[in-house]
Amino acid sequence: MGENTKACDLCGLPVEIEGFKLRTKEGDKAFCCEGCKGIYQMLHEETVLDVPDQIDETE
Repeated sequence: MGENTKACDLCGLPVEIEGFKLRTKEGDKAFCCEGCKGIYQMLHEETVLDVPDQIDETE
């Protein structure tokens, strides 16, 4: 894993594709794939915040 590569917050593999993220009470989490994101979300549903990924500040 490179110096700037983040590890998946579920399995520890490198996060090579952006976009698999969740905002939680403990902070932002990043995942290597949609599967890891979904499993983490199911296992920690009480800590996941219901915040949209894109916030439109023009409204």
